[in-house]
This record gives sequence, C-alpha cells and structure tokens, in this order.
Amino acid sequence: MATTTASMTEQLSDAVRWQARAEAYTIQTMLGCRDVEMARTALIESPLRRKIERSAIALTIGEATGMSESQIQLRLSIADRVREKTPQVWDAFIEGLIDFSRVRDISATIEKLHRPESIARLDNRVIAYATEHTGAELQQWLRRFVQRVEADLATERADAERANRHVSVTHGDDSMSWLNAYLPSHQAAAIEARLRKEARKAADPDDDRAVAQREADLLVAWCTSSEATTSAIDANIAVTVGADVLAGAAPGFAESTDGGWAVPAPWLADVIATGSTFWHRIVVDPVTDDVLSHEYVGRFAPDSLALALRFLHGVCQAPGCRVPSERCDLDHRIPHPVGPTNGDNMGPLCRRHHNLKGHGLLHWSTSPPKPPPAEPMVIELYPPVPPIAMEYVAA
Repeated sequence: MATTTASMTEQLSDAVRWQARAEAYTIQTMLGCRDVEMARTALIESPLRRKIERSAIALTIGEATGMSESQIQLRLSIADRVREKTPQVWDAFIEGLIDFSRVRDISATIEKLHRPESIARLDNRVIAYATEHTGAELQQWLRRFVQRVEADLATERADAERANRHVSVTHGDDSMSWLNAYLPSHQAAAIEARLRKEARKAADPDDDRAVAQREADLLVAWCTSSEATTSAIDANIAVTVGADVLAGAAPGFAESTDGGWAVPAPWLADVIATGSTFWHRIVVDPVTDDVLSHEYVGRFAPDSLALALRFLHGVCQAPGCRVPSERCDLDHRIPHPVGPTNGDNMGPLCRRHHNLKGHGLLHWSTSPPKPPPAEPMVIELYPPVPPIAMEYVAA
C-alpha cells in the first residue's frame, strides 16, 4: 500500500475513534445532567412537585440535543446498564475503541443474560472481538455468546417464542399486499433456499420475469396449488452442532454455516425423526475422516472439498462481507500452484472481492480456520445424499 494511502487510512481510523469519543462524551454529559437534576429535585419537599420535575429531565436534555424524550431515556438506560454491569465495555467506549451502536448491541445482550458470571464473561471477552469486527459480525457473535453460555435459558426462550409463529396479510395500495410469516428459522431457511434455487433455473426464452418476480410467483403457486407442492424440497442447507448437544448430553443450538440463524438442536431432531426426505446428517470426524486435511493436486477443489469449504465458512471471507458462500468463488490464499489446493489454503470470496484480490487490492486478513474441536462436528444437510465410500491414494 502506498505511503499516502496508508496515511489517509490512519486519518480515517483516527476520525472514527474521535467520533466514538464524541458519542461517549455526549452520553456522559447526559448522565451528568440527569444526576445533577436528580440531586436537585431530591431536596424538593412536595412529592408531587418532585415527581413532576423529574419527569421533565429527559425532556430538558432532549431540547438541548434535538432528540425525543424516548431517545434520551433509551440512551440513559443503555449507559446505566453498561456502566454498572460491564465496566470494561464502558471504559472502551470512553476511550473511543467502540462506538455507541456496538455499546447498544452489548447492552441488549446483557438484558438477555441472567447469570452474573455470564455477564462478567461477556465483559472480559467482547472488547477484543468488537474492536476487530464489523457491527453485523458483532451482532452474530453476541447471539452465539448467549446461546453458548446460557444455552438452557436461550432454549427455553426459543421454545416459548416458537408458540408465537403466525402468518399475517396486510393489504396495501395499488392492488398489492404483504404476506408475512413468523416462522422457526430453519423452516424459513428451507423455504428461502428452495425459492432461490427454483427461481434461478433455466427459464423459457419468452419468460421475461425477473428473479424476484419468479420467486413471488413460485410462492403463490406452492401455497395455492396442490400439484405444485408435491415435489420434494430441493435445497442445500447445512447447520453445525456439537456432538454433545446432538446426543442430548447438553442443551445447545444448531447454527447455520453463515451464522445468520440458529435453532435449538431438538427442533432439527424432531424434523429428522419424521422421516422427511430433505434432511440428512453427515458426521465429520476431525481426527480420522476430515476431508479438509487432504491435499489435492489440481487447481480446482473436488466437489467434496468445495462443499465442505462452503459449509465451513458460510460467507465470503473478505472482512465484513456477508455474501453467502454458495455464491462465491473458491480462492487460494497462497496462489496456485505455489499454494496447495486444500482446506487450509482455500476459502470462499465473492466475485468482487476475488477480483480485488487478483489485482492486489485485497489481502487475506482473516485468520486461518481454527483447529477442530475435540468432539466431532455434526453437519445437517438436505437433501439427502447416498453414502459414498471415498479413498485417497497418495501419488
């Protein structure tokens, strides 16, 4: 990178940090105003007058900042919660290491945690991640954190929320309406995958519909025609789940490979137990049967490796990019033929970031895959694939 460009990026980093510090200073000033007013009104003898004046504190701060009372109250409650329960997060905010949007997401996570030791663990770990990743990545990390450290309580919440599944129709203008469905995530993901695949199949030359229009028409056909629903769901979705969770030894979640959603593992077990034709289980033993440990001579990954890499990473590996891996190219970190065609040297990059890397404008900045856990990783797939006996012979 040119020296001038490096200097500009350093200036941008400094600007972002100063902006975060400015946000922290604003929040601190709001807290100071609130505390001063609370102390002043505490001296008012009349309880009614004291209550009235205190109710106007947020309004007074809002008038000075151009915000509504509800916005002020929300910021103050977030600040109080983070300052009291996660002091390391609060200090990082004051120093400009994280901005208020990240503080807000961390505060929402604190509300979901019920055990003091879980909150303390969050305080100790979240800053290292939040300072090195995008806001969207932090939100997914926080969701996974809750599901892992308090899996039992998170599972109870998911089971309770599942009872609220419903479909609603809202009629709008211009003869159009919204069809909304609040569904368990794994079911919604199956519907989404099927729509994407079916709508992108080769169409009749006279069919001038856009892909989005085809998806809408397919959904209507599936919902209104009995003939349209007879075909098996042809999707390709994977979730990962710990072996102890799968065995029922511990509560936990099955998570999509792109990190976009997760459901309690028993939900998937229930679906598999019905004999549905589009679920299948592949158990990957990281010690003896891990295909990622094999190296291939050719440039292009064989199907087994390509599928495993896409399920392993889930999304494009450029920092902050969320393009699903099935729509990405498989790129060599160290270019072929110097770099091997194996799991450690390959990963998905969307076409845009792949081109940028090819022109020397993007460098691999993500860490190599972490060593596999001690227990096997379980991947849930649909549709089912027949067992394949594979043997790799060294040249």
